[in-house]
Amino acid sequence: MGFPANGSAESKPFKFLIYGRTGWIGGLLGKLCEAQGIEYVYGSGRLENRNSLESDIANINPTHVFNAAGVTGRPNVDWCETHKVETIRTNVVGTLTLADVCREKNLILINYATGCIFEYDSDHPLGSGIGFKEEDKPNFIGSFYSKTKAMVEDLLHNYENVCTLRVRMPISSDLSNPRNFITKITRYEKVVDIPNSMTILDELLPISIEMAKRNLTGIWNFTNPGVVSHNEILEMYKEYIDSSFTWKNFNLEEQAKVIVAPRSNNELDASKLKKEFPEMLPIKESLLEYVFKPNRKTPTS
Repeated sequence: MGFPANGSAESKPFKFLIYGRTGWIGGLLGKLCEAQGIEYVYGSGRLENRNSLESDIANINPTHVFNAAGVTGRPNVDWCETHKVETIRTNVVGTLTLADVCREKNLILINYATGCIFEYDSDHPLGSGIGFKEEDKPNFIGSFYSKTKAMVEDLLHNYENVCTLRVRMPISSDLSNPRNFITKITRYEKVVDIPNSMTILDELLPISIEMAKRNLTGIWNFTNPGVVSHNEILEMYKEYIDSSFTWKNFNLEEQAKVIVAPRSNNELDASKLKKEFPEMLPIKESLLEYVFKPNRKTPTS
């Protein structure tokens, strides 16, 4: 297959075909393309319908394809436990079909995946700073959502035209968005307090566009370096946004009583991404720089 080599320059202007128009990441991608003057079109085809994908590509003639479509469930991933076929149709059949069509058309696919396919274990203990690397095999299949994502990542690894980005607990500066991890935990009655790798979209989504421009492929842990705990985030929220904010903690056993499927907690090793993009900030610095300082409501002392 004649895919562009990593880092090779495109001879024609960039034109992105994006799937996920109604999604959070898909919407943000469109805004970033507008800001950067990159031509883009949202795909109208259904991921699981091969003919509609081929029609999109024929009509749009993109240089790169981005997949920000997928089923995460509303209001959360517990939905997938009772809608397994719908979850498979989009997350597995749809994603694989898109990757296969892109390969046939000699196109690189930037696929926004998930890092919620790992959990702390004896080789990667909580608090050790030892994160899961790109080549590690998923060890968390506690939720059906994560199970489908682990399956599809394993299969996509065989497609040399796919760039898989493992997003985790995405956060943006838009604190009104219900998909924002910060917004979610500020609305919970109680939260667990576990350090995790997370993705600051304001910083990393522009990096994903740059990755497309560099024709990067393979699996990437798409998180800021380091970990941050729920309580640390809420302390920042209290300091910068709402000084009267309070919250309650509970443990995993108590959490298990109010959710259907277990949740993933892990640290991903972001050194591969950091080597490619050395300017990337550690998670706590990125939170302050991109989320809390721009949204500051409490007076500075």
